[in-house]
Amino acid sequence: MRHSAPMTFSPRLLSIFAAAAVAGLAAPGAANGRTVRTARAYDGVWNVVFATTRGTCSSGYSVPFTVTGSRVTSAGGGRVSGSVNRAGGVAVQVKVGASYASGGGRLARNAGAGSWKGIISGDACSGTWQATRT
Repeated sequence: MRHSAPMTFSPRLLSIFAAAAVAGLAAPGAANGRTVRTARAYDGVWNVVFATTRGTCSSGYSVPFTVTGSRVTSAGGGRVSGSVNRAGGVAVQVKVGASYASGGGRLARNAGAGSWKGIISGDACSGTWQATRT
């Protein structure tokens, strides 16, 4: 089941979103001399869907992130910080109240995937994320 509510996320959902995003961004790939992408190749709003594979945190939430240049921010609320490199490697951190998460992964032209982990409403959880550019 997918949920989306731009600009109005519960602290638990934002924590999951942040954790997934951070997980996706914590594993940036190294750019090589043959990389032709620019720093703005990933600009836009990305819809990120989180799945919990360990722990009791909710799963299947859809959350929007914004990529501008090498920066990743929230497109729907919460404190999100992260970066994306020219090769598409992304690392993100999210904090909402006492909940926090981080993640990393990789973005490609219009899709991406990775993993996340965090403490959401006191529960240790982790999982995967998938993203599509909207």
